[in-house]
Parts: sequence; C-alpha cells; structure tokens
Amino acid sequence: MFIDSARVFLKAGKGGDGAVAFHREKYITSGGPDGGDGGRGGNVIVEVDEGGHTLADFRYQKHYKAEPGENGRGSNCSGHGGADLVIKVPPGTLIRDEETDKILADMVTPGQRQIICKGGHGGKGNQHFATPTRQIPMFAKAGGLAEERWVRLELKLLADVGLVGFPNVGKSTILSMVSAATPKIADYHFTTIDPNLGVVKIDYAKSFVMADIPGIIEGAHEGVGLGHEFLKHIERTKLLVHVVDVSGHEGRDPIVDFDIINGELTQYSDKLATRPQIIAANKMDITGAEENFELFKAEMESRGYEVYEISAATGKGLKELMLKVAQKLDTLPETFVGDAPEDVVVYKAKQEPAFKIRTENGIFYVEGPWIYKIIGSTNLTNYDSTQYFHRAMKSKGVYEALEEAGCNEGDTVNIYGTEFDYVK
Repeated sequence: MFIDSARVFLKAGKGGDGAVAFHREKYITSGGPDGGDGGRGGNVIVEVDEGGHTLADFRYQKHYKAEPGENGRGSNCSGHGGADLVIKVPPGTLIRDEETDKILADMVTPGQRQIICKGGHGGKGNQHFATPTRQIPMFAKAGGLAEERWVRLELKLLADVGLVGFPNVGKSTILSMVSAATPKIADYHFTTIDPNLGVVKIDYAKSFVMADIPGIIEGAHEGVGLGHEFLKHIERTKLLVHVVDVSGHEGRDPIVDFDIINGELTQYSDKLATRPQIIAANKMDITGAEENFELFKAEMESRGYEVYEISAATGKGLKELMLKVAQKLDTLPETFVGDAPEDVVVYKAKQEPAFKIRTENGIFYVEGPWIYKIIGSTNLTNYDSTQYFHRAMKSKGVYEALEEAGCNEGDTVNIYGTEFDYVK
C-alpha cells in the first residue's frame, strides 16, 4: 500500500542534572565541590533514506523519543550525552509542525539530515558555583527541558515530469510504453489510485523520472475525490505533460477538459499555475480524432502551448514527445516546496513565556520552562540556594504575577510538586 502521509509525536531527550558532590579522600576532611555536569539530551533527527518509498512504517509507531542525558556524578564526572534518535524517511518527505503548520524540513537529497527537536542542555554541577564567599555550594543546575512536538509527514513524489489529465485519458499507458513501469491499465475511470513512477531513458547518459498522477477531476482543489492527495504529488515536478483525449469518443470536449484541469491546478497552488506544460493529444488512432486535433492544436498554439499528437496504444509520437520533454528539462530549474527561504529546512525554537499561573482547588500552580529549570536547580534546605531562588522569582515578576492572580498570604503555591505557603 502506498502511504503518503502520517502524524507522529517527536520528543528529544531531557538534559541530565548537574550533581551536588564534594571531594572525599582519606586524610582530607573538607574537600571542595566536585559535582559533575549533566549530559546533553539526544536530538531527534530526520534523515533521508534513498531506499525508502512510503511512510507505511509510521502507521504502526506514532511516538518517538530520544535518550535523556545522564546526570552528573561526583569527582567531576560528567554524565554521558543521550544518543540522538535518527528517523529515516523517503526522499520527498515534507515535515510540518502540526500546531503552526510551518514546514520544518523539506527532505530531498539522500543522506540529508535535519534536527527537528533539540535535546536539553546538561545542567552544571556545583563545582561551577563556588566563590570566595560561598565555598560549599549545596545546589547545582537542572538539565534543560527537551523539545517535543506533533508533526505531519507528507510524502511528495520526486519526479521530474508529471503526467496530468482527466481519468482514463491514457497516462498509465504512456508511462508503461516509455519506461519499465507496469501500472494497472484498464478502460475505466480511476484505474490508477496510487501514483506510479517510471524512469524514461533517452540514451545511455540521459534519463528522467516521470510520474503518472491519478486522474484529476473537477473540484479536486477542494478535496473532491482524492483531490488533495493527488495534486500534492505534482508540486515538485519541473514539467507537466498534460494528456488530453483528443478523440472525444466519450463525448468530452478536449479544450474544456484542458481548461478544467488547469483551473484545478491554479486554485490548488499559484506555483502550479506557472509550471511549464507540454500537451500530449492522445488517442489519435481513434476514428474522428484527426479533425478534433486540428481544432484543438490551433486553439492551444494560440495560447502559447506546444502540442504533440500521440497514440499511447500504438506508440505513435511517443519517442518525439519524450525527446522534447528531455530537452525542456535541461532548461528548467529545480523546484522547491517552501514559499520562502525561512519555510524550507528551517528550525525555530518554540517561544514560550517564562512562566504561567493557573489556579485549581485554591492552589496556585506556577509552570513553564524557566520555572521548571529554576526549581530543579534549587536546594531548598540550603540558605544560599534558597535566597538565590527567591531573588530569581522576584526579578522575573513571579511574586507580582501571583498577587495579581489573587494569591494572598498563607495561600498554597505549587511549583512542579514543591508546595509552600505564600508570604508577602
């Protein structure tokens, strides 16, 4: 089964905590602080696997977590860093943040890597906090929080050329005739449900990848049928070969069909509206096609399009069409999915307030990344550490915010499981 989208949860590793420890050795009664630093948490990294073709594996595993960093130890021993978690995806996978809808990475080149969630930094051991006036620091820094997010993986085919057109116009037959691909072919609509890829060889040194995109119908840009699933696969192509049934044997007007398909492409994406197109007028072997072709060609050439008469069933005109496609590709630049440089292969740390306050059952909860870090670095049984904690809380405006939230003297304040009575 071809799976081209998935939703997964990614979480990096938390940084290890710094250690509170003191040098202990025979005949040395009061050694100095020697608490080691915590290790860095592992990152979540996405890597392009050239051998991958689908996102099927992500249907069965939804959660991915990197290793946390080890805590520091005495004797200046730092904790080991957590191992990075490398997730492999097929070429052509877009990684999109579910909350913001931002493109975090556009994974195209085999071996390409991108950090999606950064691991927390390791906390500093108490050896770093010794001063001439504070020679016995009884506190250390907690490790940094890990980043986490839900992301959507979207696989868009990496093809140079996309075959587009209404269902049953002969796209699959063309692909089967010019490449080694073996798509299912039958004389009814929507024979092709999944995109098919084929390599077209022009000579020993030149080839290109062509994709048979399932037939597009009117309303596809709004998701009618499988519109969105189909249309997104042609976003990467450099060139579109617009296949039209010029015979009209099903009672359709090829000019109207051409305009409908281009209307769907335009409404789905402004970029697709400007993608170069070559028109393949197919089914020229059917009686009456010649007359329709002359009218169709005159209209299309008046609009600036190149039109080639072909018969996919007999192979007529396919060689000339493929040679023209190869020549055209040599003049076209690579295509990218992002709208702007910052939208492509970009990583931005999630901006969160230093703290937030919520009330539940009369208890005031103070939460946030900064609060988590400061409470984890505080030894509330040590005077110096406690004083530092209160100074930090005051300077950040936590106490002022608590009072604005209605906290009065004697009320209970909870900071990640540590409770105390509020005193003004």
